[in-house]
Amino acid sequence: MRLSALRRLVWRAAVPAARRAGKKKRQPLPSRGESCSALPARRGICGTWGCLEKQQVASGAGGRGAPGTATREVIEISRKALSLLQREHPTFKPTLSVVQVGNDDLGQETIRKVAEEIGLNIVRICLPHGYSENEIVEEITKVSLDPKIHGVLLHPMKESYTSKILNAVKPEKDVNGVTDFNLARLVHGDVHECVVPPVASAVVKLLEKSASTPLDGKKALLLGVQGPLEVSLQCLLQQKGVLTVSCPLEMKQLQSVVNIHDADMVVMGSTRPKEIPATWLKPEITIVDCSRDILWGQNSSVVQPAGHSDQIPGETTGELAVAMCMQNLVKISERWIQAQRYKKWNLHCLKLQPLSPVPSDIEISREQSPKAVDVLAREIGLLPDEIEMYGQTKAKVRLSLLERLKDQPDGNYVLVAGITPTPLGEGKSTVTVGLVQALTAHLKVNSFACLRQPSQGPTFGVKGGAAGGGYAQVIPMEEFNLHLTGDIHAITAANNLLAAAIDARILHENTQSDKALYNRLVPLVHGERKFSPIQIARLKRLGITKMDPETLTADEVSRFVRLDIDESTITWQRVVDTNDRFLRKITIGQASTEKGFSRQGVTGALSVLMKDAIKPTLMQTLEGTPVFVHAGPFANIAHGNSSVLADKIALKLVGKDGFVVTEAGFGADIGMEKFFNIKCRASGLVPSVVVLVATVRALKMHGGGPSVTAGAPLKKEYTEENLKLVSDGCSNLRKQVEIAQLFGVPVVVALNVFRTDSSAEIDLVCEIAKQSGASDAVPSSHWSDGGRGAVELAEAVRRAAKQQNHFKFLYDLELPIVEKIRIIAQKIYGAKDIELSPTAESQINRYSQQGFGNLPICMAKTHLSLSHMPEKKGVPTGFILPISDVRASIGAGFIYPLVGTMSTMPGLPTRPCFYDIDLDPETEQVKGLF
Repeated sequence: MRLSALRRLVWRAAVPAARRAGKKKRQPLPSRGESCSALPARRGICGTWGCLEKQQVASGAGGRGAPGTATREVIEISRKALSLLQREHPTFKPTLSVVQVGNDDLGQETIRKVAEEIGLNIVRICLPHGYSENEIVEEITKVSLDPKIHGVLLHPMKESYTSKILNAVKPEKDVNGVTDFNLARLVHGDVHECVVPPVASAVVKLLEKSASTPLDGKKALLLGVQGPLEVSLQCLLQQKGVLTVSCPLEMKQLQSVVNIHDADMVVMGSTRPKEIPATWLKPEITIVDCSRDILWGQNSSVVQPAGHSDQIPGETTGELAVAMCMQNLVKISERWIQAQRYKKWNLHCLKLQPLSPVPSDIEISREQSPKAVDVLAREIGLLPDEIEMYGQTKAKVRLSLLERLKDQPDGNYVLVAGITPTPLGEGKSTVTVGLVQALTAHLKVNSFACLRQPSQGPTFGVKGGAAGGGYAQVIPMEEFNLHLTGDIHAITAANNLLAAAIDARILHENTQSDKALYNRLVPLVHGERKFSPIQIARLKRLGITKMDPETLTADEVSRFVRLDIDESTITWQRVVDTNDRFLRKITIGQASTEKGFSRQGVTGALSVLMKDAIKPTLMQTLEGTPVFVHAGPFANIAHGNSSVLADKIALKLVGKDGFVVTEAGFGADIGMEKFFNIKCRASGLVPSVVVLVATVRALKMHGGGPSVTAGAPLKKEYTEENLKLVSDGCSNLRKQVEIAQLFGVPVVVALNVFRTDSSAEIDLVCEIAKQSGASDAVPSSHWSDGGRGAVELAEAVRRAAKQQNHFKFLYDLELPIVEKIRIIAQKIYGAKDIELSPTAESQINRYSQQGFGNLPICMAKTHLSLSHMPEKKGVPTGFILPISDVRASIGAGFIYPLVGTMSTMPGLPTRPCFYDIDLDPETEQVKGLF
């Protein structure tokens, strides 16, 4: 908003007040070209909060002696306010950045002394005189965005400073109060949302100090006061009931236009005193001269009563304005501290109108209009600078939130696991989403879903999307399932770069002498050799303290340049986010240019997180409740859980009575076991409840039902009531409940209901589940009804979370690797014992000798059976679990044994999903996802 518009707002706001006060009829608004405006008084238009305006960036009287009483009062008030703030936050100390063009020291000493007395930090930034407008704006923007800077002061202010420069300061850090945002708020009377210019505040305070009676009803003449100071003074004086008249000094026939003799107070904004003869002024008139303020790079001025000697001794607008500027910083800091505190959610859920029959997942997703993700972020208490937008429906959340909410208690932590999977599917993702929709949209309880990012393997292979399904899914489901924010691609690139670096180093060491390697690693640049920081770190590890590259001995050079990597022991592999059976074995170095060097490897798990990939991605469910999507490992070859960071951030955001619901891949024997023994051990988080998902038809398969082919029609055993198959299949459900109980966590069984399930079958499963030790077992129809269909489940979870929790780990990390593998095999899978291959024994010995024996175990095993035999359903017993190999993911922090013929690179099926996936060239919509 321009200043001319602000002036009109002040004018229009003032007129009705004058009428109500019974004052003379309002004067007409000056026409274009008139330079004088008489503004009737009005109280309550503006508040008392100060905001600096550009004339007063740092007024102070260098060398003037002790501050006056008004200045002393402001300093003392500010010091006490900061002291109170620091009682609650002992390490907090507000920092003001003083930005100036050039290095003029005028006024800096006053700023420094006042800041020091109050207890504030000052950072001074001097920009070159030759900087362009854009360069100045760029530097101010950088300072404004720095989270360690709480206030920004432009000093000294220049008349040539453009609106673009002034508005480069973030309004909430603008101690000058000169941004359009702050001035507009001041004019509208929204004083608690703005910063008041300190020069204007100082002028008003001095006028009050010099007056023997209240300012209400007096007249003030603003001569030569322009810009933000004019607007802010008019607002502040009108609040005090003062009639203000504003005129430029350049105006001809000044006395004939404005009767200065009627004024009780004059505020001078320009250095043109000769144009106002003494005969024009009342003897008792009080004059405040702002024309020589040191914030403008000139000396500060004093209150000058024209005919009496009742001026305030030693008081200057400059000194007082500096003190009020610092007071603004303290107030800004109070607001900043308040903004950092946990905020109650103000979530507006999206309406859901389920249809019958239920449309396809992608049709449902497209029918719902998601909220803008920045709106969602604001509703759940995220600050604007804590999110990075990726379009309109996705945003990265910065990890700084963890520091901001470190004192906020965590909410309840819920894990969704399942029975041993079948090709029919159990719907863990659907249950996870349906549960949070029920908690938040229907029970009004804060909740967050934390899910893994889908891999391209299942998306284009056999499983399809992983956003949930029906009326319980994450939207937009196309963006969720395809690329998302590129995290997996970033991790893949980083991982493969390191693999390439290892191979390149081996090649160079095999083909070059020590001298040639040294000359290339530490090249001569402009006649000088220098070690890089990373090379200095390597020298220290080698025990070499020399910093001059020319002083190393031949032996030291050899030790420095040669890593002597044994390629047969390398376990860092190349990775790809695609099911590609032909990459199960890779032979590198076959080209003639590679000098015959070759190394064979197998693709492994993702290992490296990049800068942006480490931040969780915020999305939403169909009912507008929040979801974090982060990390994407498979549970059969990795730990199968979303990230610790996503869970920790969500636990802070939901509050102590809220719920964070996360999912573990595949059955409880795989994903849940790894969640407890690996993820919870690493995070220190304690789960509150386990939700164990089952379906009637999956239990029928575990009870001896016929085999199922994906895509083929189901046989009648699965579509007609069969209590015998259900009862027999519940052996697997019973075993999974027992596994959860090994960890001491309450279990709620969620029966994911299909339309073919009979009431008798549903009741039977729930009864057996409770008899097996589950605290509750409830049917859930979230797939067809959304969150409303999972309300009973949500209530059961809330009850279970209040039960006593006896969480414990399955094994001690200090046990030998073999013993930890045996405990998992016997207690979780039900094996009689384990059998190690010679390769597995050799690897275990190697990792133990290297000091990795105390890492947790991440079993790589088929997900289709409790045993290593996929065809064995139900609860196999008495088998010997074969361990064919043992590998290590040191960065991820676990040892992973390979069970039987388990492959770490899945292959595509005969008819993969990508046959049906396409892009509509007209609408640019994805087709074929489900």
